[in-house]
Amino acid sequence: MAAENFWGSIAQQLGGSHVHVKSIIDNPAADPHDYEPTAADGRAVATARYTIVNGIGYDPWADKLLSANPDNDRTGLKVGDLVGVRPGGNPHRWYSPADVRKVIEKITADYKKIAPADADYFDARKKTYLATTLATYNRLVSGIKSTYAGTPVGASESIVTPLAQGLGLKLLTPDSFLDAISEGADPTAKDKTAIDRQIKDKKIKVYVYNSQNSTPDVRAQVKEAKAAGTPVATVTETLTPAGSSFQDWQVRQLKGLQTALDRATGRK
Repeated sequence: MAAENFWGSIAQQLGGSHVHVKSIIDNPAADPHDYEPTAADGRAVATARYTIVNGIGYDPWADKLLSANPDNDRTGLKVGDLVGVRPGGNPHRWYSPADVRKVIEKITADYKKIAPADADYFDARKKTYLATTLATYNRLVSGIKSTYAGTPVGASESIVTPLAQGLGLKLLTPDSFLDAISEGADPTAKDKTAIDRQIKDKKIKVYVYNSQNSTPDVRAQVKEAKAAGTPVATVTETLTPAGSSFQDWQVRQLKGLQTALDRATGRK
């Protein structure tokens, strides 16, 4: 059982025919922050031999499901604990290429502990996933970092922060604004004014926003960026469209960001 489909997609591909992964959040319209689990979700957890939750305060409902369905024989992975990010930190670790690699390694190691007779199979799956399946993703991450490192960008919320860090981009949007939008709070007038100034003065080269959380403030900033001639790139919180793989989703978004950066800087 994976609490969210971005981790579930990776887990399924690493496990191949030897696993069946149920992702609880698998609808692009669902909000992982305030999801209300169903009875079917409880049954999925109760029968799972392995569970993956994001942690870092992102999916507390998943912890409640696990507590309500204890099993001493179940193996569990909490991503936040694995990558060393505590509650209160940025929970969007699937946008950190380095953390994605850590999760891949850990899932494979856990599969091998659960089913040691199939260790060679899981090692082969990991090798193929890292070297072949993620080849385009890895190439885009490396290429954007080497070509556009240090480029100033703006963003709508904190989901973009791990991505910007992983790509070496300079995120200028105030952290307080990014956190407010991510948490469903009202940003301050001071932050909104600062962002408006960044856009109008062309302090940022690209604006990146989460289209699944497009608040009035965010829509206003997207409109301002386009009016100022600043390229806009889009990301989403969960896999889109429904049924996408982790790598196809990420590659599509990285290509969009790369195109926006090229338009803004003239580099390629």
